[in-house]
Amino acid sequence: MTTPPLEPSVGYGIVLGLGFAFALGMILTTFILKRYNSELVTSEMFNTAGRTVKSGLVGSAVVSSWTWAATLLQSTGVCYRYGVSGPFWYASGATVQILLFATLAIELKRRAPHGHTFLEVIKARYGTPAHVVFMVFGLATNVLVSLMLIVGGAATVSALTGMHTVAAIYLLPLGVVLYTIVGGLKATILTDWVHTFILIIIIIIFSLTAYASGDALGSPSAVYDLLVKAAAAHPVEGNAEGSYLTMQSKEGAIFFVINIVGNFGTVFLDNGYYNKAIAASPVHALPGYILGGLSWFAIPWLTFLLEDSTPLTTFPPIGNHPGPLRAGPRRHPRFPTYPERMSEADISAGLVLPYAAVALLGRGGAIATLLIVFMAVTSATSSELIAVSSIFTYDFYRTYVRPDASGCRLIYMSHVIVVCYALFISTFSVGLYYAGISMGYLYLMMGVVISAAVIPATLTLVWAGQNKWAAALSPVFGLAFALIAWLVTAKRECGSLGVACTGSNNPMLAGNVVALLSPLVLIPAFTLLFGLDHYDWQSMLAIRKGDDDDAVGVDDLERTAAAAGRREEETGDASFQAEQAKLARASRISKWTTVVLTLSFLVLWPFPMYGSGYIFSKPFFTGWVTVGIIWIFCSLGAVGLFPVFEGRHTLARTFRCIVADVTGRKHPKTIHAEVAAARSSGGGEKGGAGETPPVKKGLAKEGIVAE
Repeated sequence: MTTPPLEPSVGYGIVLGLGFAFALGMILTTFILKRYNSELVTSEMFNTAGRTVKSGLVGSAVVSSWTWAATLLQSTGVCYRYGVSGPFWYASGATVQILLFATLAIELKRRAPHGHTFLEVIKARYGTPAHVVFMVFGLATNVLVSLMLIVGGAATVSALTGMHTVAAIYLLPLGVVLYTIVGGLKATILTDWVHTFILIIIIIIFSLTAYASGDALGSPSAVYDLLVKAAAAHPVEGNAEGSYLTMQSKEGAIFFVINIVGNFGTVFLDNGYYNKAIAASPVHALPGYILGGLSWFAIPWLTFLLEDSTPLTTFPPIGNHPGPLRAGPRRHPRFPTYPERMSEADISAGLVLPYAAVALLGRGGAIATLLIVFMAVTSATSSELIAVSSIFTYDFYRTYVRPDASGCRLIYMSHVIVVCYALFISTFSVGLYYAGISMGYLYLMMGVVISAAVIPATLTLVWAGQNKWAAALSPVFGLAFALIAWLVTAKRECGSLGVACTGSNNPMLAGNVVALLSPLVLIPAFTLLFGLDHYDWQSMLAIRKGDDDDAVGVDDLERTAAAAGRREEETGDASFQAEQAKLARASRISKWTTVVLTLSFLVLWPFPMYGSGYIFSKPFFTGWVTVGIIWIFCSLGAVGLFPVFEGRHTLARTFRCIVADVTGRKHPKTIHAEVAAARSSGGGEKGGAGETPPVKKGLAKEGIVAE
């Protein structure tokens, strides 16, 4: 982009201003939760959010964590290259992992109800060797995801505002670090909801502008006619009849396989998703993940509403490139690089979306793109900070350094790791920037590096027969085989191991497929060699919570309430059994539900159109656009509005407590003490004689509790 559409001051204003605004907002929220809801940021609360998060917030947290910079930038890039099939393959190839992970989330809640990370489960079952192996793979996953977030986000901020890329790299995580340190996982989840809500609203504005009210296009019919003309002038190699309006795309299908393999690794090995499963209330884990997966699908899929239109009137042709890059029959002065062509490096860096937004919406499009990329980068980065913090705090520090560490010490270590990891990942990103490694390259490569551990990690929670050596060795050998397949294929394809060659589709396809599927051979081999295991799941149940008796800021009343809650939890065998029964039922439901949905997204929907080589008709394309817009509105309701409805009673009670406190009628400690007395007297809702206790009756009269 020769002249950025926005000034550097706008970039600094959004990156720093919004970053600090979110930090202050979460600091205030944490204060309110502590003062009026008795929620303390202990080591348990910092890393697990109290294990009480409901399905709406779980869904919005999943959407936010899965909406990386790559979701917005890489999906638009493949649409730019392959036509309408690109964003669908991206969306379906990354939705199924979230849906399938719902089953794993339920199994984690069943097997290790007091766990903090999935690595604790590995340690409890297999011991130290497997624990160390999976710790390496888990941290590699977090590092790769974090690098994609920061590298892609910084490139976009720089392209739109002229802000120096290195400055963007260091400043983007700054506000995130502040509110993550203060509020932990709970603050992350609440911020995820805000980010998701704003992001979906902006995407709706984009789609409606492109297809309903914008002066550049304005209707699906106009876009369809231009796509047909563009395909006639410059057919897409590998697509059915060279059309942009077909699911049959050879290169698109190759990307689909790479995409689905890599995303298995970044979900099933990212401790951030296990954190959200741990944070979820037992009955809300399954609906939360299914809700999140279905809602997320619309975000990358809907990018075709913006991107399909841009090759037609705005994107200049590039040499003899076979794809949509040369689709534009003429150049348009509204395109940011006019009259120059868009380089392959810019496409790989994820700049298709910002360029298209500027072409269609001008300065407003640039600001909107900057906002959604900021939301995507910061919310997902917060999840990665908590994920890495949890691993170092519980799997390294408490396991190998200080097994008797107090809760106060654990939360101190969590804070230290958050800061250190943010500095590390920013510095690493600067190195990649100067080395010319883009977000697109990292996205394609991640499966090669991490996916060999997916199947062993999954079997840890669902199969009692996997022995410790199969679990520990199959990821290591699988990684070695994947690297060999990747580099050998690159050498044979173009005779070199440069970035351009190793980043092309066929070498990445070979490495990704070998990484994911090699354990299907290695695990049976190691099982035959070392014998079948007969695990009884008991060591996972023995994982203990952190000791928070010394937590800073806990007064006698709060300490007593916390201790009472622990005693109730430890002695409530009947409650535990009831919870396990609910989880067992949810496990059965999740297996059928996720299998049906996975088959629908991967086979029943796309492959009849792929196999037949169907070219979209104008009515079909109009319906395709309409379904996408309806879906994004449903996503807004599911993960934007539903969490507010689901938490309406808590919100109302908190508001009433704030009013009572501000007006001087009741101090929060008095309210908490009276509520505790009301709950403990006479069996909770009724007194011993069948009447409402006087204390509770008084609180109900003031609107603090329900009578």
